[in-house]
Amino acid sequence: MEKVILEQKDAVDWVFRGEGAANLVLAYTGSSPAFVGKVMRIQKSQRNGKNGVNGNGALITHERLLWQENEELMASPNREIIEQLYVKHVMSPLLGPKHVDAGMRVLVTKEFLESVEKNVTCHRPAWRVDSSQVNVNRDSVLIISDHSIFPNGTLKSGPCITVEIKPKCGFLPISRFIAEKNAVKRTITRFRMHQALKLHNQEVSEYSKYNPLDLFSGSRDGICKAIEALYATPQNNFRVFLNGSLVFGGLGHRTDSSIILVGEAFEDALKNVIHADNGLRTSSFIQLVAETVYTSGILDQLLEVQKLDTYDIEGAIHAYYNVISQPCMVCGELSKDKLSHHYASLHSIPLDESLKIVKDYLIAATAKDCSLMISFRPKEDGDLPSGSSHKTVYLGSTNQVFEYKVYFIDLDLKPLKKMEDYYELDKKIVNCYSQMVKTDHEADKSIRMDAYGSLLR
Repeated sequence: MEKVILEQKDAVDWVFRGEGAANLVLAYTGSSPAFVGKVMRIQKSQRNGKNGVNGNGALITHERLLWQENEELMASPNREIIEQLYVKHVMSPLLGPKHVDAGMRVLVTKEFLESVEKNVTCHRPAWRVDSSQVNVNRDSVLIISDHSIFPNGTLKSGPCITVEIKPKCGFLPISRFIAEKNAVKRTITRFRMHQALKLHNQEVSEYSKYNPLDLFSGSRDGICKAIEALYATPQNNFRVFLNGSLVFGGLGHRTDSSIILVGEAFEDALKNVIHADNGLRTSSFIQLVAETVYTSGILDQLLEVQKLDTYDIEGAIHAYYNVISQPCMVCGELSKDKLSHHYASLHSIPLDESLKIVKDYLIAATAKDCSLMISFRPKEDGDLPSGSSHKTVYLGSTNQVFEYKVYFIDLDLKPLKKMEDYYELDKKIVNCYSQMVKTDHEADKSIRMDAYGSLLR
């Protein structure tokens, strides 16, 4: 924990950058060397009276069983410190410490948090404001590097462009515990099916063209197709920053109108980064991102961590009830179903095995929900050689060389109690998608019958 304490007067130097379900992200605009090039993550609390989005206490009893091998996590007094240590000791070794920044905790006063809440409210999506606010009862915040910019280094200062991608789950499950009625999960991506539910709930206005299997395909063509689709329908899965400022993408996933620059405006924003004729910069930028994802192989390790989920939620939920020593509610629902015996074997395994299944599932859930930030800085002729530690990528269409850096962010620890939510959400997603397919099939059948009838008349 850093000794510095942020007070009310310091709040003006922190501006809204974005937010997720559990945290607000603020960027630093002041001049203090300790915070230049940093962003702040502040925990939120729900307006319905709950203390925090993910809770604020130490690990609960059954969570202590899950993480008993990590003494620091076990000894942590509150959720904020646990989150940081989880990133440091669990996710960083799995994804590679070069690509993960666990950050540092800094003390803050209540007045600082209250001022931040007042300053950022007008910049937040309205639906977020209605549901949550800054948790002013915390005594510290997390400070991490601003991955949307390059720190001052040996190269002369130049433009920096950053893409933030939320890849989502990159494989189709093959678990034998997936019920036959849910077999669609083996052939249709979770992302695609979830789009149907989001469309039904009016959280999005159109289907995303993005298919995570393309991004994780390991092929240049597949990755390029994925980046093009993300650009076409970004939703909350694709954002672009220029010198730390958002220029493309949304602040929240329930609106499609929050895209900052589109078409010619985005082309113009790229002119100091991508040396191409007007009308060709966006396609060159997409090529740059795709080539970097391909050559870096950064998603290979992420996919391996996602694949720690070998049981699917339909299997892992049974191990969860073993861990919390409660009668399995899922088996209770299936008691009169011939499938119930299929899961009986999961309730006779040793506790250690159940703990591993649930622990691996929650780690995989973090990997499925995290984001990837790739920052680029063009190298000029006079910059070679620089002695920089950053890797480079060549963009053939413009004959440019770019330095780049890659980081995973939003590596939040998923609370054990979320297992039940994951199971219920999975049911909703599959049911909604199946109903949509059925409705579309019936509509197509009706159209064909009408066409056949008109031919007979």
